[in-house]
Amino acid sequence: MNTTMHKHSRQRDAIKTFLAGRKDHPTADTIYTNLREEYPNISLGTVYRNLALLTDTGEIARISTGSGPERYDGNAAEHQHFICTRCGGVYDIETEDMGARIRSAVKSCPGRIDTFTANFYGICENCLKE
Repeated sequence: MNTTMHKHSRQRDAIKTFLAGRKDHPTADTIYTNLREEYPNISLGTVYRNLALLTDTGEIARISTGSGPERYDGNAAEHQHFICTRCGGVYDIETEDMGARIRSAVKSCPGRIDTFTANFYGICENCLKE
C-alpha cells in the first residue's frame, strides 16, 4: 500500500462516492461518463489516474476479469467475486472458511504473501436464462 500524501481532490472524492454506492463494479468508462454530469471538464485520463491512485492506496479494489475492461469496487475489504464468462458481469460473493484456506496457503508458501485474489468464473443467472 502506498502511503504517500496526495493533494485533496474533489474529483477523487467523487470517484470514491460513486463507487461506494454501486454493486455492479463499473468500468473506468462508466465512472467517467457518470462523473461528467457533475464535472463536465473531467478527462478520462484524470479518472484513470485517480483510479490507479485509489487502488494503490487500498481505498478501492481493481478487478481484472481476464477479458474485457478492468472493473472497480468501492468495497476494498477482502471478499471474492463471481465473474460471468459470457457477459463479463462481476458480482460480490461471500465464501465461508476462506480464512482457513488463506492460513493454509501462508503456511505452505516459501516466502511472504502480501496479497491474493480469488475469483470464481462461470455463467451468471441472467445469461443462463437466455
